Amino acid sequence: MGCDVIRARPSPCVAAGDGVCEKLSLKPGKSSIPFVLCVLSPVRRQIQLVNPERRSRLRVLGVSGFLRQKSPKMSSGIAFEEPMPCVEENLLSEEQEEILIKDETLHSSENPKEPENPGLSSRTFLCPDSEKCFSTNASLGKHRVHVGKKPFACSECGKCFRRNGELTLHERFHTGEKPFACSECEKCFRTTSALTKHERFHTGEKPFACSECEKCFSLKGELTVHERFHTGEKPFACSECEKCFRTTSALTKHERFHTGEKPFACSECEKCFSLKGDLTIHERIHTGVKPFACSECEKCFRTKDNLSLHERVHTGEKPFACSECEKCFKSKSNLARHERFHTGVKPFACSECEKCFRRKDMLTLHERIHTGEKSFACSECGKCFSTKFKITEHERIHTGEKPFACSECEKCFRTTSDLTAHERIHTGEKPFACSECEKCFRRKDKLTLHERIHTADKSFACSECGKCFRTTSDLTAHVRTHTGEKPPVLKQFSR
Repeated sequence: MGCDVIRARPSPCVAAGDGVCEKLSLKPGKSSIPFVLCVLSPVRRQIQLVNPERRSRLRVLGVSGFLRQKSPKMSSGIAFEEPMPCVEENLLSEEQEEILIKDETLHSSENPKEPENPGLSSRTFLCPDSEKCFSTNASLGKHRVHVGKKPFACSECGKCFRRNGELTLHERFHTGEKPFACSECEKCFRTTSALTKHERFHTGEKPFACSECEKCFSLKGELTVHERFHTGEKPFACSECEKCFRTTSALTKHERFHTGEKPFACSECEKCFSLKGDLTIHERIHTGVKPFACSECEKCFRTKDNLSLHERVHTGEKPFACSECEKCFKSKSNLARHERFHTGVKPFACSECEKCFRRKDMLTLHERIHTGEKSFACSECGKCFSTKFKITEHERIHTGEKPFACSECEKCFRTTSDLTAHERIHTGEKPFACSECEKCFRRKDKLTLHERIHTADKSFACSECGKCFRTTSDLTAHVRTHTGEKPPVLKQFSR
């Protein structure tokens, strides 16, 4: 409805403090409606009605909240308390309950309308959206930006944030700014909280203790994950196989087995890995770094796990026992390989000939037969080998090293397999039996040669005349008939 505002001469107001009161009258028709406009300097104008009984029912356009008789409210940090000395005892008629006051100096966007809540204290600030209460107007202002209201946008990527401080932190990802430096190692961080966590590595501080086992942690997140070992909680489930995990990072790593994703690539050979830790270990092959040293023999290793396995050589510890034969092993992987002898499982199949193997490394060695790959060359004679293990054994021919000694006669050998075969002379053991004639042998290679008698297999052919032989030694002896070369003379040693 249209109305005219009649202003009277301003007068001092106790409620306004340093401000004044203007007595105004609205003339919506015939009768005027008196009310008081308190100017709170330097704060913007506020409205105090002269009708104390209906004051709570008055809505003022541009002013936050309702002004009530017994539950004073706030607007931009101002709380009204009664009595108000400048209020005149004139009553509003019921038809004039709602009066719209338009004032250009009011900024309604600073504080939204607040619903009545008789339970609030005289200095409580209520959020109209979430109905959460705050003790100061500043706290309410920070809280007011709710979910879905993110007014602070990044100029680089357009991502929005609820608070200006969150935007400032985010922008450091684009700028690379790390203003917080560690006083010990000078490493820099984007936030003070990240710096604080880092400094605990230097101080050794571990303020978060487990209530079950009293183990302490430097980060609260580490404690939370640890507590799940006690509770058995695994809240993160794989959507493919429903396997559950304690942490999101463990779930993410697991999901890469389903997706085949390998996001970590080696800058040297471009080999890819699903885990960053696997890439780090792989890179040490190129750099030659072996950061883990044995305290007993000072031998160094690329991984901590390999060092732990090696240390059991010194301690003799074999913590993993076979449930079938009770044989013990130094590592869980060795036990798993051993158990396949009992189960007969051979999970690794060759893609060329479909031959199966119990171990992946045995499959890898076998595949080199098809590819002809011999990556390991002897530095003395240039002879190449398909495995590092074989070249190591070969190099002992040049060095004369025989590190494996028999416990019975102290005879030494270049390889463990030679020593094992020799020890069977003392024990009389012949574990390799021919399936045709049941003749037994101490070594598997001897059995293989023997079986060629039954199969008539003669795999070694002479390049001159094409004659075939069962063994390389037989072929070598035959070739000398073409070349005229005499066989080497063996030295006779006196006993």
